[in-house]
Amino acid sequence: MAVLIDPPSWPGHGRLWSHLVSDVSYAELHAFAARIGAPRRGFDRDHYDLPSELYATAVGAGAEEVGSKELLRRLKAAGLRRPKRAANAD
Repeated sequence: MAVLIDPPSWPGHGRLWSHLVSDVSYAELHAFAARIGAPRRGFDRDHYDLPSELYATAVGAGAEEVGSKELLRRLKAAGLRRPKRAANAD
């Protein structure tokens, strides 16, 4: 039971990003994100997109460092994965 973070390796908007998730609940995730100063607009379905500047802050606050595949595996195992819907699902 933890808040997890993957390395800041996802490019976008001129910076690198991490994903921050909880394997317990969205409430835990939102509370953790608020404590480290992550804006709510960074929440995307089941995770926060966290800029590399906040990576050390998140780890210092207790986020567990894991690889991207492990982060996704644990998010799915917790039943908290919310994948994007297909654009043209008929």
